[in-house]
Amino acid sequence: MEKKAIHQGRNVRRFREMLGLKQEALAYELGEEWNQKRVSTMEQKEQIQEDILEQVAAVLKVPVEAIKNFDEERAIFNIQNNYDNANQNVNYQFNPVDKLFQVIEENKALYERLLQSEREKVEILQKVLEGR
Repeated sequence: MEKKAIHQGRNVRRFREMLGLKQEALAYELGEEWNQKRVSTMEQKEQIQEDILEQVAAVLKVPVEAIKNFDEERAIFNIQNNYDNANQNVNYQFNPVDKLFQVIEENKALYERLLQSEREKVEILQKVLEGR
């Protein structure tokens, strides 16, 4: 993929929206000299002044580098490729039906051992009672 300029204003908008903040709320958090219109203007700028970017990042609780470097197209490309590759590499090591029958057989064996143990207890109790 070719390297293209990152639109910092658009990234601010994306992060703000992911956090569920309206422009008015961001303006309020940034201070008295901010309003919705100023936030809107900032979000349209490709490059944002470093000091403003630091303030916005602090309010949004994201690293400044995230706003500077986030590339939505590249993120989508990576997610799609990782998702596609993940699906191709799936190799199940067991058959669920076989696993179910294995569990049933284990339960049956456990039940048989429990039943045998109870029979042995009954025999011991009978011998104790006969010995009286």
